[in-house]
Amino acid sequence: MTVNMGTADRVIRAIVGLVLIALVFLGPQTAWGWIGLIPLVTAFIGLCPAYSLLGIKTCKARSVR
Repeated sequence: MTVNMGTADRVIRAIVGLVLIALVFLGPQTAWGWIGLIPLVTAFIGLCPAYSLLGIKTCKARSVR
């Protein structure tokens, strides 16, 4: 597994995930907020399966020396 998400992408996903999970306890209190686990986990591991399928990378390429 290679990382395919940049720092900004990971931060945004983590924030969105936390907000969605917070909706389970605060806001409408429905189980749909648990969908926030998906962006939170992908932000944590740095790998987005959809990006892999589409060939998208938002991280900077490492230079090989």
